[in-house]
Amino acid sequence: MQTFSERVVKIALDIPKGRVTTYGRIARAAGAGPMASQSITAILGKAYEQGEKNIPFHRIVYADGTVWLSDKYKKKRLALYKKEGIKLDKNNRIVNFRDILFEFN
Repeated sequence: MQTFSERVVKIALDIPKGRVTTYGRIARAAGAGPMASQSITAILGKAYEQGEKNIPFHRIVYADGTVWLSDKYKKKRLALYKKEGIKLDKNNRIVNFRDILFEFN
């Protein structure tokens, strides 16, 4: 049986190109409650450090459609959004968030 962390990584890898999902939706899809959403970044960061380099961090956003852009990754992330047709407004929120929001079944 997979651990919560293993399920989180698998779920993150399944987010389709051109779509986004939220930390909370990943936590719930992996079998946890909303508070577990706070652990998603740490779990995925650890998996990345351990060799899972295909994690689409740019497709995981806040519940209101805001994307996280740090100075270190901003240029790369903006290029990925453009490539996948994901448009941001001046406040770094996804313009058509509800239309491209990926829900797990």
